[in-house]
Amino acid sequence: MKRAAFLLLGLLATSASAQRTVNIGLGYNPDVQFTPFYVADKLGYFRAEGLSVKYQHGYVSQLLPLLLQGKLDFVVGDPEDAIFARNQGADVRYVMTMYQKNPVTVFSLSPLNGPESLKGKSVGIPGPFGSSYHAIQALLDSANLNEGRDVRLNSIGFTQVDAVRAGRVDAAVGYANNDVLQLARTSGKKVYTLDVTDAYPMVGVGLIGTGKSLTGDLAKKVVRASQRGLKFTVADPARAFKLAQPVFGASGSLDVLKASVPLMTGPYTQANGLGAMNPSAWTKAVAALVKQGKLPAGAKATDYYSNAYISKTLK
Repeated sequence: MKRAAFLLLGLLATSASAQRTVNIGLGYNPDVQFTPFYVADKLGYFRAEGLSVKYQHGYVSQLLPLLLQGKLDFVVGDPEDAIFARNQGADVRYVMTMYQKNPVTVFSLSPLNGPESLKGKSVGIPGPFGSSYHAIQALLDSANLNEGRDVRLNSIGFTQVDAVRAGRVDAAVGYANNDVLQLARTSGKKVYTLDVTDAYPMVGVGLIGTGKSLTGDLAKKVVRASQRGLKFTVADPARAFKLAQPVFGASGSLDVLKASVPLMTGPYTQANGLGAMNPSAWTKAVAALVKQGKLPAGAKATDYYSNAYISKTLK
C-alpha cells in the first residue's frame, strides 16, 4: 500500500515537472474583458496542453519589450500593437483574436446619423494612439472629413464617459461593450453610436507571439487552450464571469461580458474556428493604415497576422 502511494506521488511529481510554464502578458489591470483567458486557466485547459500558465498584467507598452526580450511568451494586445512593432523590425505576429469585431465605436447623447453628422463637432479620444485613434481617422476619411477643419479631435485621456455626460465634447470614441453601457447607466439617457466597422474592419485584442514562441508546438497549444476559454465564455457567460471574478474582483460587471460575447463570434468563426481572422477584413484595415501614412505602401496584411495556429474544430 505504501509502495503504491509512493509511486502515485512520483507520477504526480513527474507530471508536474513535465509541464512547461508559459508566460502571457495581459494588458492593463485584471479586467473582465480577459475572462476567456482566466477561464482557460481555471478550467485546466492549459494543463490539458501540458502547460502551466502565468499571467502578467501591465500596459502593452511595458509588456511588448518583455515579449521581445523573451521574458514573456505571448502578449494580449491590439492588432495595431503587433502591426507597428513588426513594421519597426520586431519579430512579432498576431495569431488569435478575442473579438471578431473591434468594440471601438463613436458615442454621443445626441443623435448620430452617419459619420457626416460629426462635421462641426468635437470628438473626444484618449489620445493620438491605439485602435480608437486609427478607427476614428478611417471613419472621418470615409466621409471625406478633415481632422481639424471639419472635426475637432480632443485628447481627453480615458475620461470619455464623463466628458460626454458633462458636455465637454459632443461625442467620444470608446468601446461599445463598456463606455456605452456606463454612459447609459450613469446618465439614464439613450446613447447613440456610430459603427466604425465599414471604414475600419479590424479585429479586437488578441494573442501576439514572437518568432521564438511561434516555433514548435507551443503556439498551437496556447491558442487551443485560449480557444476553449473563448468557447466556454460564449456558451455560458454567466458561469464564465463567476469563475473569473476572483481575478478581477468588483471592477468587472456581467453586463460588460454579455455585451462582449457577440463580438467573439461571427460567420467566419463558424467555418474557421473561434479566434480565426477574416483575411478580407484585415486587408481592408491595413489598407486604411497605409492610406493614413502609418504603414508603407507595399504593406500586406499577411505580414502581420496568421491563422496557422487556430484549431478549426473549436467553433
